[in-house]
Amino acid sequence: MEFKDRVAKRMRELNLTATDISKLTGVSKATVSFWVGGTNGAKGKNLLSLAKALECSPDWLSEGTGSPGDSAALDGPKAGSSSADLVAHMLASKAGRNLSSKAREMVLAAAAEADGDVAGDQSYLPANMAALRPLKEEILIPQYDVRGAMGHGQVPADYNEAVRNLVVREEMLREKGVTYTSTSALAMITGWGQSMEGTINDKDLVIVDRGVTEFIGEGIYVVTWHQELYIKRMMRLDEDHYRLISDNQHYENQTARIDDVTIHAKVLLIWNARKA
Repeated sequence: MEFKDRVAKRMRELNLTATDISKLTGVSKATVSFWVGGTNGAKGKNLLSLAKALECSPDWLSEGTGSPGDSAALDGPKAGSSSADLVAHMLASKAGRNLSSKAREMVLAAAAEADGDVAGDQSYLPANMAALRPLKEEILIPQYDVRGAMGHGQVPADYNEAVRNLVVREEMLREKGVTYTSTSALAMITGWGQSMEGTINDKDLVIVDRGVTEFIGEGIYVVTWHQELYIKRMMRLDEDHYRLISDNQHYENQTARIDDVTIHAKVLLIWNARKA
């Protein structure tokens, strides 16, 4: 039995629809359709949320080990638990015990960041970022692992991060008129391809806000459409469609159904590196 079969089995047993799962887990219906169709499996916090919605063990849901009603799921963190609590519970499970100490540290750090624990004073940083500890008026902007976020197959094979982590002065962002949901939501990726050339060139550093996962007005977003990852300028055409715009005039613009688009982040700033 594959992951998608286990999801479908529990949905039938609990009489849940894809819309129900979307509401219970807080992810888009497009993401749920990927789970149900077998395109992607759930990972990390999404796996825990899905297991909770399906009232089953994360180990059983992810790997098929044990049974749906294992005590690891039934005796886990209660409703309202923080991401760090949920991840700590997962790390105490069979799956977590198989991780190295370094991997456990990084997972816990990511969970703390998701809860906003590092917003403000940046009090906790994983070991590989310790040398970049920011000052009070600075912000550490980490690399956003788009491969990990998107699963396999949706990122160009030659995709390569040019910069790993970046420390910037918050004042500089304010001077440029950059606003964001929280400092912990800031991340950076390296642009790829030519479709946004002129605005975002291939290998340009891009700072994004991962706290924006819904359309909040015309702008540039990191999105999935038909299982492919894009950086596109977006505008809303009507209640059912987005317009995906390529700033490079040699590329055609596309019309996409809103239900087929998953928004992962909003682009805030392009950090161009140009040879003098």
